[in-house]
Amino acid sequence: MRIGMRVMRVRGMRGTRIVGTAWRWLVLMVVALVLLQLFFVGRIAMMQVLTPQSTAFERSEAWRVVVGQGSANWHQQWVSYANISDHLKRAVIACEDDGFVNHDGVDWNAIEKAWQKNTRATQQASRPTHPAKPPKVYGGSTITQQLAKNLFLSGERTLLRKGQELFLTMLLEALLDKPRILEIYLNHVEWGEGVFGAEAAARHYFGKPAAQLSAYEAARLAVMLPRPKYFEKLPHSSYVAGRASVIVGRMARSELP
Repeated sequence: MRIGMRVMRVRGMRGTRIVGTAWRWLVLMVVALVLLQLFFVGRIAMMQVLTPQSTAFERSEAWRVVVGQGSANWHQQWVSYANISDHLKRAVIACEDDGFVNHDGVDWNAIEKAWQKNTRATQQASRPTHPAKPPKVYGGSTITQQLAKNLFLSGERTLLRKGQELFLTMLLEALLDKPRILEIYLNHVEWGEGVFGAEAAARHYFGKPAAQLSAYEAARLAVMLPRPKYFEKLPHSSYVAGRASVIVGRMARSELP
């Protein structure tokens, strides 16, 4: 009888210790998560006056291109908002996020439309007539969301990462104004293998500074953004030319911040 009671007490103590350890780990994880968010708040707040030297995406690409491949093909040069052609600003807004000036960082209508398109594409790909063709994935990310992802996050697609992206998007919109968000975006977005930012792209493709880009040149660069490495190999393709002409026609309606 006494042995049985001792066993029960020992098991009870072990269970208490396990529960206590679990709670401690949970508290530590919550504290770490809170500290991480405070770190993000501080980093973004500093961007009001300090230009970010690099993004998480650029650092991963630099490691792949410069270290992994041993290539010296890396081009990036920061220029101020005033030294980026208004044509390029309008073209990027028209192509990537035509509601940039008016939304609070997230375009819920665009996300809903992208979800519907992805659902239809998945259903079509599952039919016997389309057995081998993978469905095309449509995005609903705004310029601010893209900047949040590139600045701080990895390329993995999980609900946790998406949640963090939305939180960072809200922070960017709360702490920075629209011109600053667009300025940082245009200076760090990818335009080819080791080509980052408007100035590097303008010089790489057209041999001129970003301030001197024409409307059509700006539209061609904007068309490349969804697949920059792919279109870098096909800069004179009929798709790029045709799509650029469409974007030029829409640029007059693009509102600048």
